[in-house]
Amino acid sequence: MVSMTSSAPLTWGGFAASEPDFADTVRRRFRLYKHHVLATLRKDGSPRVTGLEADFRFGELLLGMMPDSRKALDLRRDPRFALHANPGPDAEMNDGDVRISGRAVEITDPAVIARFIEEAAPPEPFHLFRAELTEVVRIGLDGDELVIRSWRPGQPPRTVRRK
Repeated sequence: MVSMTSSAPLTWGGFAASEPDFADTVRRRFRLYKHHVLATLRKDGSPRVTGLEADFRFGELLLGMMPDSRKALDLRRDPRFALHANPGPDAEMNDGDVRISGRAVEITDPAVIARFIEEAAPPEPFHLFRAELTEVVRIGLDGDELVIRSWRPGQPPRTVRRK
């Protein structure tokens, strides 16, 4: 178990246990749309941005992708990622702007994969990664103020308001 004073990444379940209201807000925002934007790192260190479906299941944030896709190969080589929730159809930010950063750990346990197939019915074959979080950020509006709420493992959430 990761200590709450540690800066080591936490699973979605660890984040949700330590900050249930914030986690619920973030999860609801991701569930508004099916497709989101994943950033990974190419071999040369430059960013790669691609579409992805985020799946909150088994107390985890799961990232599924086609076999040997560029994003899967990127994550196998360098697990750092950023995931940005689909911003929606307009620029109003009614539901806020949400992003998660962390490390993706490939799941190879046959029992977990079988359970995922049974519940999610993904196209097969596929790669499945579990997100270990290093940062969660939500930016929204409160009247005429911009409200930035952020969380990192081992630290309390931080809220900044800007006019």
